[in-house]
Amino acid sequence: MVESSARSGETLWFRCSRCGEIIYRKTLESNFYICNRCGYHFRITPEDYIRIILDDGTWEEIDADILALDPLKFPKYQEKLKEARAKTGHADAFAYGRGRTGGVPVVFGVMDFNFIGGSMGPVVGEKVARSVRLARNERRPLIIVATSGGARMQEGILSLMQMAKTSAELALLRRDGVPFISVPVDPCTAGVMASFASLGDVIISEPGALLGFAGQRVIEDTIGQKLPEGFQRAEFMLKHGLIDIVTPRRRLKETIVNILSVLWHGERL
Repeated sequence: MVESSARSGETLWFRCSRCGEIIYRKTLESNFYICNRCGYHFRITPEDYIRIILDDGTWEEIDADILALDPLKFPKYQEKLKEARAKTGHADAFAYGRGRTGGVPVVFGVMDFNFIGGSMGPVVGEKVARSVRLARNERRPLIIVATSGGARMQEGILSLMQMAKTSAELALLRRDGVPFISVPVDPCTAGVMASFASLGDVIISEPGALLGFAGQRVIEDTIGQKLPEGFQRAEFMLKHGLIDIVTPRRRLKETIVNILSVLWHGERL
């Protein structure tokens, strides 16, 4: 029985992490991997988000073969990378390319939490930066689905530098008037949430998503105060103005298309 991941080999039955409901795979798939009893959104793969958000047959991945190095010669890092590539079928934790949503040409990027916790190292940062530059050069709206545990410690300061790098590229995108829709999903934390995931012109998330920088216990120990229940969930973030929209996954594409109809009047290439 699988509790939270909606992709686990040939598993036929899944247990909801929130309410304990046991759900048949086909039922879960037909409901966008959402519990039909309590509405819990299971974590899904990059391929699922591509199918949900982009028009059929329009995805064209770019730079799929860029590989991480090991500048610090970190113990067992090469083995961890090989395991992650074999497990996910991806070269690293971020993929980007061209596509369409609602007929609108876009640049689309998506992170994979199953690849070393969606951690951001130089490869992820470089590919995010390239996706932003592509959106600027081709004047296509940018959409990024972000899920991450933060910077990749195995590449040290080089990983932390990606926060500034991606943020600077997005400043240029905004200067040029090309919209960026950020979609942080459960979980999106630390360096990713503190950089490009929080810089969307519109920020959309899914119900119950965990969003934030440091963990609750770390923050409480630092400020010496008890934090409110659910303060790092999407609904709390929405109430306090840190994100703009919380929408069920089944309405995610519709919501994005509606936003683009307001923000963007570029040509349909």
